[in-house]
Amino acid sequence: MWRSIDSSICLLCRGAKNLCGLLYCPVMTRLRVYSKLVDIRREFLEGSSPPSIFVGRMGYPKVYVGPALPPLKGDTQVYDMPEAWLGKSLDELLEMRLSLIRGSTLMNIRDVNSSMVYKLQELTLSSKPIDTELVFEKPPRGSLLFDEHLPPQGPIAPLRGLRILENPRVEKVVEKVYGDTDLKASAAIVELYRSRVPVSRIQKLLSIGALGTKRWRRLVPTRWSITAVDGLISKKLVGEVKEYPHISDIVIFTRRYMRNFFVAILLPSSWSFEWMEAWFPSTTWNPRGINVVIEGDWEGFWGRTTYASIGGCYYAARLATVEYLSRIRRQAEVILLREIYEGFYLPIGVWFVRENLRKMFRSRPLKFSSLEEALKYVGKQTRVPIDTWIKESYLLGRAISQKKITEFIGGVP
Repeated sequence: MWRSIDSSICLLCRGAKNLCGLLYCPVMTRLRVYSKLVDIRREFLEGSSPPSIFVGRMGYPKVYVGPALPPLKGDTQVYDMPEAWLGKSLDELLEMRLSLIRGSTLMNIRDVNSSMVYKLQELTLSSKPIDTELVFEKPPRGSLLFDEHLPPQGPIAPLRGLRILENPRVEKVVEKVYGDTDLKASAAIVELYRSRVPVSRIQKLLSIGALGTKRWRRLVPTRWSITAVDGLISKKLVGEVKEYPHISDIVIFTRRYMRNFFVAILLPSSWSFEWMEAWFPSTTWNPRGINVVIEGDWEGFWGRTTYASIGGCYYAARLATVEYLSRIRRQAEVILLREIYEGFYLPIGVWFVRENLRKMFRSRPLKFSSLEEALKYVGKQTRVPIDTWIKESYLLGRAISQKKITEFIGGVP
């Protein structure tokens, strides 16, 4: 999915002037990626897997499954660790991700006792990159995958064989939950998270059928496992946060990164949560639009019973939010706003939201004594008028209405 650009612009720019308005140069990035892959025309590949595995969803319950590795050995862990990607340019990220070559074989989601899945589980259990050998049915092809939930994926080839060339290094807690076939997947996920295993690793362990009771272990499509882990951990933390006292002030966090602007508005009230996105024209999900498109979803104190209409970003954002509230041992009503500006034209996965918000919640917030002052400040930072955000946001509209009612009642003798 490379955006079509007028060749005359490329001739004038030559990868140096950003005349196309994108965050990266498609031509230069593609050349750098393919230069790494030019020798991968054989049915054999040896390299260090980060480790990385992928479980597809098309054709479910029969899905394509396989490992991925770059054509090099060494410390490749960062290739599949979103927690370490902030600060890298989009060029660097794409070059890294698209040089991961993936083997793929068709399997039923219940085939968790097959020799291939055992090997993939052994690979995924490793906490460090692991030297791996892949044998393909035919050479990898240069098809590249971009998805709103997943990090970019590189070339793919039918997998004939997999050989792990060294023993994996496995933490005790990971070994424990893998070997405990009486432990439910939800409990295993929480235990791993409490033991500081990165969320991205927990997602892979769930995906490859390494968690849960023996009867219910399944291969889980990667896209689904990412949202499942974000959703389950954040739901657990929300239950704990609701026991804490309210924050004492109105608090505002902001963060600008890669033509995205994030805002968090925290109000002294019981837990509720809203995630809103404003996609400007010439962005990933509004490529040919004329106007800004705003969408979002929310939940009240008792949570929600349906999947959020806005998708996986909702749960990634909720996780980052309740991690912060859990650290400060407070609860709040939280409204998160995201503006996506012109030139952000590539779906790179929900990790982008989770990690940016984690970073934002580690910054120093601003405190306000009134909602009017807080919204006035936010309105000076956003490109979407604050009145529009208020109109589109359920929780902001509710907060303003409740304040007016309180003022009215308070004024009655």
